[in-house]
Amino acid sequence: MELLHGWINAGNDLIWGQLLIYLLLGIGLFFTLRMGFMQIRLLPRGVKEMLGGRNHVAGSNDISSFQAFATGLASRVGTGNVAGVATAIALGGPGAVFWMWMTALLGMASAFAESSLAQLFKVSHHDNTFRGGPAYYIQKGLNMRWLGMAFSISLIVAFGLVFNAVQANSIVAATEGALGWNKNLVAIGLVLLTAPIIFGGLRKVGQVAEWMVPLMAALYLGMTVYVIITHASEVPGVLVLIVKSAFGLEQAAGGFAGYALSQAMMLGIKRGLFSNEAGMGSAPNAAAAATTRHPASQGLIQMFGVFIDTMIVCTCTALIVLLSGAFVPGAELKGVQLTQAAMSATLGSWGGTLLAVIMFLFCFSTIIGNYAYAEGNVEFIKNNKVVIFLFRLTVLGMVVFGCLGSSMLVWDMADLAMGVMALINLFAIVMLSKYVFVLLKDYQQQLKAGVKQPVFDVKKYPEIEAKIHKDVW
Repeated sequence: MELLHGWINAGNDLIWGQLLIYLLLGIGLFFTLRMGFMQIRLLPRGVKEMLGGRNHVAGSNDISSFQAFATGLASRVGTGNVAGVATAIALGGPGAVFWMWMTALLGMASAFAESSLAQLFKVSHHDNTFRGGPAYYIQKGLNMRWLGMAFSISLIVAFGLVFNAVQANSIVAATEGALGWNKNLVAIGLVLLTAPIIFGGLRKVGQVAEWMVPLMAALYLGMTVYVIITHASEVPGVLVLIVKSAFGLEQAAGGFAGYALSQAMMLGIKRGLFSNEAGMGSAPNAAAAATTRHPASQGLIQMFGVFIDTMIVCTCTALIVLLSGAFVPGAELKGVQLTQAAMSATLGSWGGTLLAVIMFLFCFSTIIGNYAYAEGNVEFIKNNKVVIFLFRLTVLGMVVFGCLGSSMLVWDMADLAMGVMALINLFAIVMLSKYVFVLLKDYQQQLKAGVKQPVFDVKKYPEIEAKIHKDVW
């Protein structure tokens, strides 16, 4: 087992040490330049598409654009937004927040690309919804089912199983510390809450995410607004500190500018990528399930999801930590403990309890969002009711495992699996980038022509029509 763990760690060091970070940023930059900074130009349009997403449903049983967006955001917004941001600040300084912003800005272009492709190559499902994602566009777009299978297996291991245990473990840590709840009871409660949702399939996940995500976002934003108002005079200074620290200017006087810059960059980039998942191939699985009029519509909506995750939710955590005075460079406090200390300092003794509630909402929504990602990939490998039933039981088993125990070997395996799926997805979206550019051009041309809601006519593109699933577009 020690030998196996050593190999897994070596794989993680290779993939996550340098390779994957540079690829994610490089490919994000490639799409950003090639599409003319569309994430900035079309951000208002993404907001409009998201707000109108509830009405984009052709039939009452379909999954709406907003439900797919909420499912993707449910998986994105989790412990990384609370513990991850605090850890980045503790280890990389306030400047790490700036590099999280820059990572999100580039990642928004990759998110548009992968989610637009997921919509284009989606397939009809027997329950009158759709399935899709990287495995599907790899098989149909690149004619490489074996690579799609490799992606699916990696995603199922990482998101469908292990990361759900991680989220359950975080719920136990938050409720046990703040509320004194017994972890055995928490495990039972989580299973009872999770089972009816995942056994209801993707439609049920979308319905729950549709109301849960706005609720938790409003709660967290409201709390941050309160902290900002009560510390209004300090906000400009904190923002200046973030920018100065990002380039090592704050530390220049002490001769540590170069080291501070590299630490801020690496911690900010890593935590940003872990949090918003742009380019990793996870969110497209939710994006594909929606009924839309144009693939680019859902691409814009999911792109906005990256903006919300990092530019809004992660920034909320950063402001709470930095305005509270709880952050002390070189101190032992980091992760959830630092965030808890910050909340107690700004909100009083009930701050820890509020964080427990927020952590529960963030983590529980991530569990059901991760399940939604995995279900489509299980079906890609073997579309069988018994297989799906057994997979759902396994997911519940991992939730219990996460509540009652932990194993570094399991977590490291999940990191390796996520790294593999990200590498496969990045290869695929670059190879299929010509279709992304066609979709964006078609969408923009219709907007310029005065079309309020662009509609994709696949018959205009015979090459695409020959590759995609019949009767989807």
